[in-house]
Parts: sequence; structure tokens; C-alpha cells
Amino acid sequence: MNRYMEEAIREAEIGIEKRHGGPFGAVLVRNGEIIGKGHNMVIGTNDPTAHGEIVAIREASKAIENFDLSDCQLYTTSEPCPMCYSAIHWSRIPVVYYGATKEDAAKIGFDDQLLYDILPKQEHLAIVKLVQMDREECLEVFEKYEEDDERQLY
Repeated sequence: MNRYMEEAIREAEIGIEKRHGGPFGAVLVRNGEIIGKGHNMVIGTNDPTAHGEIVAIREASKAIENFDLSDCQLYTTSEPCPMCYSAIHWSRIPVVYYGATKEDAAKIGFDDQLLYDILPKQEHLAIVKLVQMDREECLEVFEKYEEDDERQLY
């Protein structure tokens, strides 16, 4: 398994353990070094924008004192939602490696289909390369989240 995806999964597990939010973790890598990481903190912070990818982008931007992350790669446990995809675009991240699919996320209660329907995907306009990897390992953290009877969505 990819070492950066392993770190993203660890972030997701921290979020589940602390009951901060769903099973979503992310890390930003620049020149082989992790410069930002995060997990879903929507419940922990009462901030609906505190998705794992957004938290990692915020941390990375602070670390390098720049919003331009065009020399970075993002590793995340799940295919980015439309909000996160937009943040990835605006921070100029050129490639995203993700584990679970948006369909996998919908199966455990995180269904963004309405947004996908409203904002149809324009394959020919996409500027961020999405690459799926390590799906089975990422689904393990989804299962861990789903087995928690006291969980809350987001």
C-alpha cells in the first residue's frame, strides 16, 4: 500500500476515534514530504466545510505560507465531494489519489448525488487528475466507521 495513503487512513481513524466526523482523511505531499494532513472535523468543530481534504489544504497552505499548492499531490481516503474538488481546483493541486469511490461513501450515508446532478461533471474541462488507489484498505476504515453504533453523519 502507498505510504501516503496509509497516513490518510490513519488520519481517518483518528477522526473516527475522536468522533470528529466521518471516515475521511487526507494528506498533502510536496517533494516527498507531508506538509498538511487532516480528517473530517465537521462534528468536532461544528464547521460544515471541515472535510478532511479542506483541513489538509488549510494546514499545508499555512505551512508553506501560500495558497498555491501546484507542486503538491493530495492523497485521500475517498473520492472528493464537489466542495472539496472545488478547493482542490482553487489551490491548484494537479493530482489527487483517492481510495473509496463516491458510491462507497453513499453506501454509508454520505450521498452527494444531488450535487453531482446539479453540477454535471465536465470530463473535457477537468484540470485535476483523479487517480484511484488502495480502495480496499480505504474501505476498511469506512467499515470501522459504519460499525460504530454511536456515530453521527459528517
